[in-house]
Amino acid sequence: MIRRKNSAIGLALAAVSLLGLPALLPAQVRLPAVIGDHMVVQQDKPVTIWGWAGKAEPVTVLFSGQEKKAVAAVDGTWRVVFDPLKAGDAPVTMTVRGAKGPEIVVNDILVGEVWLCSGQSNMEMSMAWLPYPAPDALRADNPNMRLFLVPKRTADRPKDDVVAKWELCLPDTVRSFSSVAYYFGLELHKRLGVPVGLIDSAWGGTDIEPWTPPGGFAAVPDVKPLLEKQARSYDEYRSALAKALPAWEVWVRESRKALGSKSPQALEPPPDLPSNPYDNPQAPTTLYNGMIHALTPFAIRGAIWYQGENNRNDGLFYEKKMDALIQGWRSAWKLGDFPFYYVQLAPYNYGYNRETPAGEIPDFLRLPYIWEAQMKALRIPNTGMAVITDITNLNDIHPANKKDVGYRLSLWARANTYGEKTLVFSGPLYKSMTVEGNLMRLSFDHVGGGLITNDGQPLKWFEIAGEDRIFYKAEAEIAGDTVVVWSPRVAVPKAVRFGWNQLAVPNLANKEGLPASPFRTDSW
Repeated sequence: MIRRKNSAIGLALAAVSLLGLPALLPAQVRLPAVIGDHMVVQQDKPVTIWGWAGKAEPVTVLFSGQEKKAVAAVDGTWRVVFDPLKAGDAPVTMTVRGAKGPEIVVNDILVGEVWLCSGQSNMEMSMAWLPYPAPDALRADNPNMRLFLVPKRTADRPKDDVVAKWELCLPDTVRSFSSVAYYFGLELHKRLGVPVGLIDSAWGGTDIEPWTPPGGFAAVPDVKPLLEKQARSYDEYRSALAKALPAWEVWVRESRKALGSKSPQALEPPPDLPSNPYDNPQAPTTLYNGMIHALTPFAIRGAIWYQGENNRNDGLFYEKKMDALIQGWRSAWKLGDFPFYYVQLAPYNYGYNRETPAGEIPDFLRLPYIWEAQMKALRIPNTGMAVITDITNLNDIHPANKKDVGYRLSLWARANTYGEKTLVFSGPLYKSMTVEGNLMRLSFDHVGGGLITNDGQPLKWFEIAGEDRIFYKAEAEIAGDTVVVWSPRVAVPKAVRFGWNQLAVPNLANKEGLPASPFRTDSW
């Protein structure tokens, strides 16, 4: 009997692919998974349909009264683009014909609004994870909402397909689907009255870097070195693989001989093959390659994003990484500056009492710097941020109330994407300050119907400092659309901080019930 180390054959096959041996092309026309029964196509945008066929094979696609033709390229790929369509509840059918094999009929297609929903565990958190029983899941009988759940997969290069399918939004199918995405999509479906398609591509515990395409790293010079480092690791892996393969080739050859003999002998395999650095779900681009790239020809309206816990130690640099992600996705989809709405992280006790090494940011301040980075990312065109400082459990990094998170994301979409001009869609965001003697007056954008405290108690989590940069707990009061802050210990104020602690659950909000984002007026 011949003994083999686990996964040796799989690794060897991967090595053959890596070294460039030709792959077999499909003999007949086929479509990617995202083009299938029950799909929703984005209204008011050109509809791209693509797939594979034999080399030079003619392909005809009939869809919604239009007919388009293509000829497969040398690598078997083909693509057609249909004129934009209007949303409607009546399902339509698509027929795809090639020169070989039976035609493909795609049934029950709706035209409406399509959103990509991505991030780490708070986006991945499914309806089934919510406190049981989840009556909303049992009521999720919305056949004009469609769900596409992308399985977890790493890849060292952009993959052209995923293993998934569109599902009707029903109690059974929604249980495994992102709860934030579902509540976001449900609100849009109710408000707009059109079909909604949701693509859920998320992976808990992941950094932002693996979701970012190469073009995103290239667009932001400050983060480009991260991809360059990964490229060097990949080059080292290829070199190590090239050195290891001859020993494996000998082992395969000798093993075949042993298997053919009457008394086969056990052969000890050579040392393990080197590990591909892209097998790591934290490696730059690896999740974009495996879970996003295959979707990029499919038109979407925009994206929602809930991630950042894993990048808590990045501080203000996280803004640069968000910029790279957003630019990278927009470049990959080629739909312009499509909407990108994200969730500012909830307060959480990441380790308040741990001793901080000299020169490092204390634990209790690491999260506030991510909050600031997320707020600064609003400078990127067509972005929006849902603040959830009041939706938190300081002892659970996964707050259970995902309904209000999805709702607050939908407010940004309704106001800025779908044109509800009078809608208050954000809580107060710090705008400016003035010093008035021993008081500091703060002004805000998005005050809505006026400033309030959301618990009926005096304002809390304000701090104030003077020239010495020592912050003291401050008194604060609402004065019209402003807040005045003071302390008897600070005669000449220079800076104010609000909610500037990972444990802060502040209570400043507008009358629409949307909380203010944490902020600081200084840059110390």
